[in-house]
Amino acid sequence: MRLRHKPWAKDYLDEHAGIVVKEPETKSSQWATIFGNDNPVHVEVGTGKGQFVLGMALANPNVNYIGIEHFDSIIVSAVEKVVDSGIPKNLRLLRANGKDLTAIFEAGEVDRVYLNFSDPWPKTRHAKRRLTNEEFLKLYEEVLVSGGEMHFKTDNRSLFEYSLVSISDYGMRLLDVSLDLHAEMPEDNVMTEYEEKFSAKGQPIYRMEAKFAAKA
Repeated sequence: MRLRHKPWAKDYLDEHAGIVVKEPETKSSQWATIFGNDNPVHVEVGTGKGQFVLGMALANPNVNYIGIEHFDSIIVSAVEKVVDSGIPKNLRLLRANGKDLTAIFEAGEVDRVYLNFSDPWPKTRHAKRRLTNEEFLKLYEEVLVSGGEMHFKTDNRSLFEYSLVSISDYGMRLLDVSLDLHAEMPEDNVMTEYEEKFSAKGQPIYRMEAKFAAKA
């Protein structure tokens, strides 16, 4: 994703502190209080411009959604979408790095993790940066409830194949795999911006749902 400098982004994010939670690393164990309920918490790592996490929040009011994005210049677009939507109460955005999940959430505080159209990092020497690498899977497992799920979508076949091997080696159980998600579009599928773009070009969308082993 090409980043465009937006000098006004920081001020805009500060103006919407009710949507963008500041210092999220200080909020571990507090997310039920922040949302004001004990509903399940679903987290999208790499939320981009926010279309997916916003769509999910609007479609599922009994689930709390958190979108994590590392860059001000990107997350500000997600905030604009949320503001235009009327600001659903079950949605928060975090300006944070996915590597910091265990600082942001306590063990078992998250019910599901979404990874959508993550950077494929195609060079072998960059494999550890892929969000389905073993080191990231460990982070997800730590913050997820016992037997928690990870849902993953991509247009990149090589990343999908790598991810299938990675999660299998990690001992996760595949619940669902689609090699062409849009061939039989699920009624509950919420598309990301990239998903709309790639599917319009006729590119297949790969998707999987996988479950971590239950914790002892």
